[in-house]
Order: sequence, then structure tokens, then C-alpha cells
Amino acid sequence: MKVEQIYTGCLAHAAYYIENNGEAAIFDPLREVQPYLDRAKADNAKIKYVFETHFHADFVSGHLDLQKKAGAEIVFGPNAKPSYETTTAEDGQIFSVGNYQIKVIHTPGHTMESTTYMLIDENGNEHGLITGDTLFIGDVGRPDLAQHVVSDLTQEKLAGHLYDSLRNKIMPLSDDLIVYPNHGAGSACGKMMSTERTDTLGNQKRTNYALRADMTKEEFMTELLTGLTNPPGYFPHNVLMNIKGYDSLDTVMERGTKALTPQTFEVIATEEGAVMLDTRDSNIFAQEHIPNSISIGLNGSFAMWVGEMIPDVKTPIILIAEDGKQEEAITRLSRIGHDNILGYLEGGIAAWKADGRETASQERLSAAELEHDMQTQGIQLFDIRKKSEFDSEHVKGAVNVPLNEINQHLAVFPKNEPFYIHCAGGYRSMIASSILKQRGWHNFKDVSNGFAGIKKTEIPVTEYVCPTTLL
Repeated sequence: MKVEQIYTGCLAHAAYYIENNGEAAIFDPLREVQPYLDRAKADNAKIKYVFETHFHADFVSGHLDLQKKAGAEIVFGPNAKPSYETTTAEDGQIFSVGNYQIKVIHTPGHTMESTTYMLIDENGNEHGLITGDTLFIGDVGRPDLAQHVVSDLTQEKLAGHLYDSLRNKIMPLSDDLIVYPNHGAGSACGKMMSTERTDTLGNQKRTNYALRADMTKEEFMTELLTGLTNPPGYFPHNVLMNIKGYDSLDTVMERGTKALTPQTFEVIATEEGAVMLDTRDSNIFAQEHIPNSISIGLNGSFAMWVGEMIPDVKTPIILIAEDGKQEEAITRLSRIGHDNILGYLEGGIAAWKADGRETASQERLSAAELEHDMQTQGIQLFDIRKKSEFDSEHVKGAVNVPLNEINQHLAVFPKNEPFYIHCAGGYRSMIASSILKQRGWHNFKDVSNGFAGIKKTEIPVTEYVCPTTLL
């Protein structure tokens, strides 16, 4: 049986495509559906179904556009109650795609509608499981997301359901089945996902902590719930968009690709409170940018960091982007529900300057220069990596303020004394720099090559948790 995984690294997301005898199905598609339409066209196939494993929190699915453009039938598992036309399948129900069969296995726990789909080939052999966020490689889905939408669905209730689903529905299945999860390492939907993107169920039974055969429900719940960090603020918004519906990507793209003059750009920023989002490389942003703009570059985990730092997806956004990159930025923003993009600065920074408008810059230094400053003067150093990264290794005396918590801890940054900030490689520190500058800090430098550069110097590093850790 041929199963094609379509992986999107910046979201650590996997969609799946199967085709047989002129019929195709897509599982958990991303917002932009043209690649799926093109894939089916290449096979001379009709997309018959869009199967959703659950109402996703970390991205907006493309099921509605596939329904509209391909005439595909949207299928959710039991308990799903979306606000649009779908098929709500029953546990054990069978769907046909050509000579393949898709069996519905209701596996509540990550969410109450969470469903695993068994793939059965043309000879009736069970091939694999599309598990959504029920089972990852090395992990299982976190059970604390639904409570941000439905308060009665506590993480303890869902963890109990997930234990039962795994034990009663998944673990009794054949070891030979291939596990096809919805996410890999880097996703916020789990704690410790592997970089491997598929595996056999048998190997997961042997190696996945959550599938330990002798684990009691109480042990499972304790291990699953320990160490969960707060989910990104945009997650509940995405869930509601997936339940209630959303604008077509075509509409979002038409609105977002409106070219703006510098004057109109400034008016929208001022009068509508639009965020000026600069998607260029962080080093280019450092050299010259529009005052009060925010740097989140396309060359990193762009959508996830926009979602973290601008959690309200209704926030109006106007773009500063490299020429030819505007559509990419809008597409990636739409994946996390940021549909209120009102246009982009035509001609970019060059047009802004030609119109006689001011620009700003941000001083960056290398790790070697940081080492020199540490040897010749007393400095305050802030590490804006995740707490887990900081706890693993950090510069002695550094203070940890994770980037996604920076707005809640601005008071820790001195206003009248110089300080330095760094992340792992320079991407996140420039996001932090742009936010600090927007909030009125100008007395700092950031390390362009981050902790990766610091480790190549003689700057003292410790592997123990520093007592100055804030979070």
C-alpha cells in the first residue's frame, strides 16, 4: 500500500495522501490545498475524502477549501460537531478509497473527537495507522489543550480517556502496523516527540514511555501531565476556526497581497493599530528597519513564532518582506489562522527611505566580541531560549527569560544599564530585540550567533540550573 507523507518542517506537520483506482484521500491537510489538488491531478484521481483526526489547535486545516474545490467529503470521528457540512463517522465504520479501505477507530484523549484511521490495502491486509495527535513517535498527544476551549474537559479527564484509548484500541493491534503521526519533533502538541517521522507499532510498544505494558492509569497520568508547558496562545483560536469555519485562502491571499505605499502603510499602522511584521533575515533587519516593527524571519519557524508573539489571530498585520516573498509569508501566516493581513510595503525599506522616512538599526555582536566584553567589563546577560535548553547548558550567571514569556517579564530588563541577550543561533534573539526596542529599550546588544557561537569561545558554561532562572 502506498502512503505519501507530505511533511512541512516549519510546523512539524504531516499530512497524508493515498490513491487507488482513480480515487484519493487526504488526511489532516494544511490550509493551502493546491499541492493536494495537483498531486491528485498527476494521478488522474478524484479526491473523494478529507479525513480529519481531530479539531487541530496548531494549524488551520484545508478541509473546507478541498470540499469546495474538489467536491471532497469531509469526515470526522465520533463526537465532532462542526458548524458546516461533514460526515461524522461511527466507531468501526469503513470507508472505501478505490480498493483500499479506511477503518475508523475512535481514540478520545487528546480531544474527545480524536480518531485514528486504520489503512487496509487492496488485499484486505492491515497496513498502518494514521494516528493524528493520539500517538506520536516517542510520545502521545498532550491532553490539556481542549480545556482552553471547553473548561469541563480537564487535562485529568482527557488523560484518563487517552490511557483507555491506547490500551484498549491501539496496543492490541498488530506490531507490524506502521504508525503515521500528525506531528514530529518541534511541535508544541507533545513533549518529547522523536525526529523520526514513522515507525512500527511494535517498536513504539517497546520504546514509547506512554505505551509501557505495566503502566497503571495513575502512573500514565502522572508522567503525561508532568512537565507540560503552557500551550501557545493562538491554539484556542485555531481550534475554533477549525470547528466554525473560516475564509477561503483565496480571499485571504487577495486581501494580503495589496501593495501599500509608504504613506498608506504608515496610516494603517497608526490608525488601525496594525503590527508591522518584518519577515526578512534577522541580520538584514538589524542593519536597517522601520522603527517599531517586529522581526520574525521567514527563514526560521516563522508561523509558530508569530503565533507565540501575536496570539490573537484577528490582529491586523502589514508586512515588510523581500520582493517575491509576500505570498509565502501570507500562506504561512494563514496556516495558523492569521488571516487579517492588510497588505505589504511595496518596494520595501528602499521605498520607505526614498519617501524620506526614518529607519532604525540594532547592534549585534559576535560571541567572540561578547567574550571580550565579559573579560573587560561586568555585563548582564539574558538567555531567551526555552527553559529546557537553558537547564541543559547555559553561560554562568546568565538569567533565563524565555522568548514566549518576554512580555510578562519586561521589568527584569534594566533601563539605564547596558545588557546583552542571546538565543541558540540568533533568530529568536532578534525577535526579542525588536520587541524590546518597540517597548522602549535601546541599551542592549544581541549575540548574532547565539549559544552555538558562545560554545566555541572560552566563556564559562555550566550544565546545572542557574539560581537566577526566572521561569
